[in-house]
Amino acid sequence: MMRKPAVCSPPFFTENEKNMRKAYVYVLITAILFGTMEVSCKIGGADLDPFQLTFLRFAIGGIVLLPFALIQLKKNEVRLTGKDLVSLAVVGILGVSISMSMFQYSIMMCNASTVSVLICVNPFFTMIFAHYLTSEKLTKHKFLVLAIALIGILFMFRPWDVQEGNSIGGMLLMIASALVFGLYTVAGKVSQEKLGLYAQTSFSFIIGAAVLLIMILLMGRPVMDGVVSNLSIVLYTGIMVTGLGYYCYFKAIELGGASTGAFAFFLKPAIAPVIAIIVLNETILWNTVVGIGFVLVASLLNIFNQKKQSAKNIAEDRRLEANREVKNESNRHR
Repeated sequence: MMRKPAVCSPPFFTENEKNMRKAYVYVLITAILFGTMEVSCKIGGADLDPFQLTFLRFAIGGIVLLPFALIQLKKNEVRLTGKDLVSLAVVGILGVSISMSMFQYSIMMCNASTVSVLICVNPFFTMIFAHYLTSEKLTKHKFLVLAIALIGILFMFRPWDVQEGNSIGGMLLMIASALVFGLYTVAGKVSQEKLGLYAQTSFSFIIGAAVLLIMILLMGRPVMDGVVSNLSIVLYTGIMVTGLGYYCYFKAIELGGASTGAFAFFLKPAIAPVIAIIVLNETILWNTVVGIGFVLVASLLNIFNQKKQSAKNIAEDRRLEANREVKNESNRHR
């Protein structure tokens, strides 16, 4: 009696589905790590100088990402040129020396829960800068997203009755930090395309931290004073938040695409205030909840728009490729 040939059942999950599942795990880890950023920086900022803590965490974070950066450069067979270093220096100064220094100062002037939401509006500033500096123009959908985000910011500010623990100056400084970070994102797109995410981020962090170190020395501020007694918080902000946090974010992008990775910044405004309540005993008022709601809606709409645009670009690329194949086939038959 002949045996029936064994039938191989298809895998329960396709490779793409497995990658997406992994991507969402990385998104969750990223959101949790980034969600602790403001609380850990506020704790560290109580004993350490704002410039000092910013320098330390980005120097450490850049070094953590450095092995992955070198592997990426070797894999892509890319060598750094003088022009690349200048570009990385500009990006690093914008992102670390300026934006994150203002970010650290704003944390010390506001509640961590407020800052954690306001920093998440930087993608909306990225839209504005991209409109003027790149080919990515503002659309009606993007204007709607910006309007919703601005309403959220207004509720967070509540200028008619500022919440205890916040200050108008601190919140304005945070908005300025988010604005410069948006410019940092746009400025880094050129070097990112050539060098890759890990290389661009690692080198810009290290160069930005080096420039900040020079500023610290010129201003006569402390570099290592108090680090030993606050070593745990310095290592946590440097290794876990800045190093591992960005690594997980990049892995989410690698496995699921940029729009999937962006979900981390959608979850962060919901996670960070809860951590601030638990660790710092902060109080979340109604206006903060409403502001968070508007920012979350704007973020979600932005993510969906990115997914839609990405799908549209893929479809267009496939159409062009199909047309090329038809044209080549036609030429072969002539």
